[in-house]
Amino acid sequence: MLKLGIVGLPNVGKSTLFNALTAAKAEAANYPFCTVEPNVGMVEVPDSRLGELARVVQPKKTVPAVVQFVDIAGLVKGAAEGEGLGNKFLSNIRETDAIVHVVRCFEDEDVTHVMGAVDPVRDREVIEFELAIADLGSLEKRLDKTRRSARTGDKDALAELPVLEKAYGFLKDGRGLWEARLSADEKAVLAPLTLLTVKPVLYAANVSDAELAGEEGPYLKALRQAVKKSGEQAEVVPFSAKIEAELAELPPADRADFLSSLGLESAGLDRLIQAGYKLLGLETYFTAGEQEVRAWTIHRGDTAPKAAAVIHTDFERGFIRAETVSYDSFVGNDGWKGAREKGAVRSEGKEYVVQDGDVLLFRFNV
Repeated sequence: MLKLGIVGLPNVGKSTLFNALTAAKAEAANYPFCTVEPNVGMVEVPDSRLGELARVVQPKKTVPAVVQFVDIAGLVKGAAEGEGLGNKFLSNIRETDAIVHVVRCFEDEDVTHVMGAVDPVRDREVIEFELAIADLGSLEKRLDKTRRSARTGDKDALAELPVLEKAYGFLKDGRGLWEARLSADEKAVLAPLTLLTVKPVLYAANVSDAELAGEEGPYLKALRQAVKKSGEQAEVVPFSAKIEAELAELPPADRADFLSSLGLESAGLDRLIQAGYKLLGLETYFTAGEQEVRAWTIHRGDTAPKAAAVIHTDFERGFIRAETVSYDSFVGNDGWKGAREKGAVRSEGKEYVVQDGDVLLFRFNV
């Protein structure tokens, strides 16, 4: 399951977005710090293939993949020193896979900005600084312990120390580790610390309704340029919190027509989740039987046993083979029976790399 943590300054549209995404109705008001407890909500991953598989199989139930969103109180400049609510709630997003940084990119005199004028580049830097300072506190404790162990000749500490010191050099200057160009091995060393600025970032740019369907405005362009210049591993996804809130109030059958009337092909939620999957290298495979049709999330490059483990670790431990058919072949041949008759079903072993859209039936023995 994909887990995304939502951060941002107060009044940028964080809780409005969260409410729209999850229908959790977390309090959203035009004043800072209205979200005083972390809100957690589950959102179904939109995937039209799931409905087509259900049409073919006619299962008792259909289960989509889900994304977990965690929304915390708005951060302000000086949070690390206790301003506002400080970084009290940051621990709630340390276990997430990526961070969704909501940035305001629109003018509205009726919605106050906690720092005065609208400036998404400045806002991005403020949040990055506060996250870096929060990470610094976590790193300093580990660094002190590792230095002491390294002096005794401890091999693990000696190997770990250069990575910790490199990270410390960035964080003490208020720079996120996104700028450190960490290698996979360096990230592995830092992984136990669950540092926030190591996580991939999705920038959710809250723009005006008109801008979403038309030409990008100066605020959004400035944000894109700043992210590109930093070299950060990030995606920028424009959305309108206002439109998302209106969509959430509509029956599902009416949402496509509403989006079409605005000149939009998809909702912000869809684009945000798709960007998250792309950023983290995630894919979907399906299981399809009379009891249920279900979508499962895996990492690109996962082998069949790894994919099986998402269902249950016993499936990986006792893996024998995976009966495999592509989504197109499964739907085009009206399910397992037709696909087998046409020779479209393959028997794949432990080395098989699962492809996005595969329909799988695992054979295992424990």
